[in-house]
Amino acid sequence: MQGIQKVLDNFNIKELNPMQLASIEAAKKHNDIILLSPTGSGKTLGFLIPVLNYLRKEKEGVQVLIIVPSRELALQIEQVFKQMSTGYKINCCYGGHATKIEKNNFEHPAAVIVGTPGRIAYHIRRESFDVNNVNTIVLDEFDKALEFGFQTDMSFIIGELRNVKHRILTSATKMPDVPAFTGIKKPIELNFLPHELERSPDLKLKYIKSVSRDKLDALIGLICKLGDKSTLVFCNHRDSVERISEVLWKKGIANGIFHGGMDQDDRERALIKFRNGSHYVLVTTDLASRGLDIPEIEVIIHYQLPLTQESFIHRNGRTARMNAKGVAYLLLSEADTLPEFITEAPSPEGLPTKNTLPQPAPFTTVYIGAGKKDKVNKTDIVGMLLKKGELNKDDLGLIEVLDHTSYVAVAREKAEEVIKRIKNEKIKNKKIKIEISK
Repeated sequence: MQGIQKVLDNFNIKELNPMQLASIEAAKKHNDIILLSPTGSGKTLGFLIPVLNYLRKEKEGVQVLIIVPSRELALQIEQVFKQMSTGYKINCCYGGHATKIEKNNFEHPAAVIVGTPGRIAYHIRRESFDVNNVNTIVLDEFDKALEFGFQTDMSFIIGELRNVKHRILTSATKMPDVPAFTGIKKPIELNFLPHELERSPDLKLKYIKSVSRDKLDALIGLICKLGDKSTLVFCNHRDSVERISEVLWKKGIANGIFHGGMDQDDRERALIKFRNGSHYVLVTTDLASRGLDIPEIEVIIHYQLPLTQESFIHRNGRTARMNAKGVAYLLLSEADTLPEFITEAPSPEGLPTKNTLPQPAPFTTVYIGAGKKDKVNKTDIVGMLLKKGELNKDDLGLIEVLDHTSYVAVAREKAEEVIKRIKNEKIKNKKIKIEISK
């Protein structure tokens, strides 16, 4: 298998985990693989390393197509592949991204394309790239893609691929049958799902009884008790997310929101602020339960009880990952009863008699109106902020550079002053917009 040691070095890891090793070995002997593995288990490398061996330097055009259910997952896979430093090019296609940019990218097509079903189908219908060169297809988070209703687009895409030799399907849940449209026949199944799906071994399950039916007072009390712990608050409906977030802001608790009804840019900005520590709390639907790069989440709060066992598993799977510990809280009103699939009895948790609001996060997010497509990189941004902005290295947190925008975590008490210092500065000889991110 090509370049495994290089991949290990690039990710600063000593060895691959058993799931990744099994996937690599299976790819040597089987054309079709079904990989069952929970979120956060390193599944992306588990299929990208075998994919690397299917690529050929002498071939032109798109050789590998990776279909994913969300823009965030597409971008995450793109980042992982780039970090592998394979020498092959990868491009992203997804709804909300400018089609003009994507069409321009296809003038010199990447060997690997990762994208959402609707956008990939769009490009195939318009013959943006030659499908005859595609020899490998990956259906990542396939169960989630079906749940989101992407079967028609996926069926169309796969039906247009005439020369596929290798198929990899990944899923965080076991399906009774794999749909025929996938073209998967006689696959080897690698099942790395835990036997006890109800909870992670390092996850503590607790509950809080609310005296009010809407449970908002209990939620506020719990967030105040948690302080600066990174927390996901799960709801079943978008309107609940919006309502709860608004109440929290009115109470002085900064938070972000994430759900499928938001614009892609707003969703991405919310994740960035949560990742970089500008917000400790993200209120979300089950959309955030799978396939997102949100590390080091300490607490899960089920504001509304999950509707299915799968939802419960994947919500809880956002914490207690990769040897870490986490806590999941169930907020229960007097009328709530635990679903049958929650088989472990949660332990009770008390709330303080007086709430103390969490202190503001040490960082805030600064928006910079330039990105990768403007030839701007992290080094350019750091140089400007340290030299012209007069910041210390400790004043900077996570920096994320997107196509035409960048976001930087800056020490909260210094953000306003640094923006005043650099508001007339240029990056790559171009004056750009710089402000506190909205």
